[in-house]
Amino acid sequence: MSYYANRIPVPPRTLSEAEQARLLQVTGEHRHGFRDHMIIALALGTALREHEIAALDIGDVADEQGRVRRRVRLRVFKRSNPHPELQQVVLSETLRAKLRHYLGWMERQGLSLVPEAPLFVSRKGNRLSTRQMRTLFARWQERAGFERRFSFHSLRHSSCTNHYRQNKDLRLTQIFARHLSATTTEMYTHPSMEDLLGSVQDLRC
Repeated sequence: MSYYANRIPVPPRTLSEAEQARLLQVTGEHRHGFRDHMIIALALGTALREHEIAALDIGDVADEQGRVRRRVRLRVFKRSNPHPELQQVVLSETLRAKLRHYLGWMERQGLSLVPEAPLFVSRKGNRLSTRQMRTLFARWQERAGFERRFSFHSLRHSSCTNHYRQNKDLRLTQIFARHLSATTTEMYTHPSMEDLLGSVQDLRC
């Protein structure tokens, strides 16, 4: 067997718990940051990809009476995974509460709440693009004082890692991540550098 076959798998880059909390804090406290706070919270709470978040409409998250749904069925998703039963996400009560608050904020801003209107819009009133989402994420990392930088997709990796660490159930995390194969999900079970740093803190040498 070759050397490469024996290498320890490299876990995906994820934000630490402190970094996740700092991002949510900074965006939540800033008077112009609530839209971005909602985007980051949604990514961390559902493991949605950036293009999946950008494609969300009001009607995807709320019914005709404005009540926030418990489940969101995606219309846009990763094309290599076409199975419809895997293209829905379950919203936690915390996320549903934030979405209710966000929809109220949109209404106060004079933004459209018709079902086909985009959930996230730019300052010009257009649907927020994935490029704009990557830009705003980089900007908030800078404001949060991050020493290292992450891609937007790191939020999905962080979300799936958080889910596995909380439940220790590979199959459940596979469904959460909407993976066709559990083999793909296994990357979230590997210890990270943060895990290693934490494990040596109590060593007596």
